[in-house]
Order: sequence, then structure tokens, then C-alpha cells
Amino acid sequence: MYRFLLTPRWLAFAALIGVAATVMVLLGNWQLHRYEQRSAVNHRIDAATGGTAAPLPATPPQAWTRVTATGRYDTANEILVRGRTVDGKVGFEVVTPLVRADGSAVLVDRGWVPPAPGGAVATPQVPAAPTGEVTVVGRVHESESRPDSVIRRAGRIEVRRIGIARLAEELPYPLYGAYLLAEDPAAGLTAIPIEHENSWQNAGYVVQWWLFAALAVAGFGWVAYREAHPKDERDRALV
Repeated sequence: MYRFLLTPRWLAFAALIGVAATVMVLLGNWQLHRYEQRSAVNHRIDAATGGTAAPLPATPPQAWTRVTATGRYDTANEILVRGRTVDGKVGFEVVTPLVRADGSAVLVDRGWVPPAPGGAVATPQVPAAPTGEVTVVGRVHESESRPDSVIRRAGRIEVRRIGIARLAEELPYPLYGAYLLAEDPAAGLTAIPIEHENSWQNAGYVVQWWLFAALAVAGFGWVAYREAHPKDERDRALV
């Protein structure tokens, strides 16, 4: 009854469905991997909230780890990161190198400020960084990707992205391989919000792709059944 499945036309059809279903399953597996990654990030964010901050280790820990760093702010090499949005408003993030006792520095994102009147790229008024030795508590943030152009304006460096390697070319000391989001910004600065990843969106895509794969296989089976039982179809049409 089902020998027609061995004909070239049906074998090609079956191969097409098999490939399509396999691709859908693989896409579902990839979304599952993304769900697990994002869930792990959310877990690290939650686990570090309110926990004891550890001294900054020699090599960068996982993103969002809560740490402390001690040193002196180098305001002569302060960095403004333009085009950053907080609460729906576009402004600047203020990143100041914190020079440590060993002569190296870690970049500290001290917070966000709105632009000056005149447009989104107008140089803002930036609250001064504390003087003397300070200890900063913050969350580790990975270096941002993609090369970036660097300009100097009004005595500050301006960039679009916080790329550690690129900024290291502009500064007179070695830079730590990640930067810190300060927890307690000075007056006039807004703390950079740490938002959870939308892992449930990926979970929905997992179900979607796997369901599509199941429907593709079930649809092939239904078409094959109708081909094998044409009389059943005619009898139902006469009822």
C-alpha cells in the first residue's frame, strides 16, 4: 500500500521534509543554548545583588560580578561615551580611568549624564570625580566589541563604544581587560541600569521551532496517508 513512498518523487519529498525538520530542530537547539546562556547571566546578576564585593582579581571575572577597586581617578584622561540611552533619553556615559598602585588602570563607568542644551551630542556638564585615593564598588562589564573612532574634545576623549583595546592606545598606562559600572555614582550622575536578559523569548522560540519540525513530519505523514487511502477520501465525500 505504501510502496509509492519508494518512488523518486516521494523519496525527494521525504528528503526535503527531513532536511527542513532537521534545520528546525537545530534552530530550536540553538535557541535553547541562548536561553541557557541568558538564564545564567540573569542568575549571576541576581546572585551578586546585595552580596559581598570581592577585590578585583588579576584577570577579569565573569560579567556582572560585584567587585571593589582602589586607586586614584585620572580626570585628565576622562572619557565620554556618546549616544547612550537611559530611561529613554540619549546622553553620555562618563568613564574615568582609576589608576591603581601598580601603575595600571581600570576604567570606571561613573554614570550617565544628559547632553548640554543644543543637541544629543552637545558636550555635557560632568560632575567632577573624587580626588585622592578612593575605593569603587561596581559590576564587571566586558569590553564592548567593534572598532571605534576616538576624538578629543574639550579636554576629554569621546567614543561611541567602550572598547578596552582601542582605548588603551590612547592612554599612558596598561588597562584592565574589563571595565566597572559604579554602583554609587556622584550627585548629578545616573547609575547605569543592569537589566535582565529576556531569556523567556528564547524559550518561546525553542517551542516554536520544535513544533514546526513536528508539524512538518506530521504533515508528510498525513499526505502519505491520503495518497495510500484515496477510497477513504471518496467515501467520506459521499456521506
